[in-house]
Amino acid sequence: MAREFKRSDRVAQELQKEVAVILQREVKDPRVGMVTVSDVEVSRDLAYAKVFVTFLFNNDEEAIAQGMKALEKAAPYIRSLVGKAMRLRIVPELRFEYDQSLVEGMRMSNLVTNVVRHDKERHIDDESGEE
Repeated sequence: MAREFKRSDRVAQELQKEVAVILQREVKDPRVGMVTVSDVEVSRDLAYAKVFVTFLFNNDEEAIAQGMKALEKAAPYIRSLVGKAMRLRIVPELRFEYDQSLVEGMRMSNLVTNVVRHDKERHIDDESGEE
């Protein structure tokens, strides 16, 4: 009988929780600010992990770049804390990446909202023009 989840998926899920707690409680760098761990992808051999993050200040590209630099600098420290929190033979090397999906989703939602509003305005104009 096949397992529902691969071990790498289970490790990624637990790693996401641990990294989020560590970023919230342990990392004191002001450049990081309010950061959210949106997803974690772990390699099959559990040696590497991509940690996808989003920041509260979504539109400020300079602040995002500074936050990413701070996370890369803090990666070894975060990795050591993860090693203490999780029982793993190999603690994955952490690589932080900015997650664009939330920003893109908001942009697409705004586009759809604008199109629907424009369509309703045109529909109202068409009805008033017929009478």
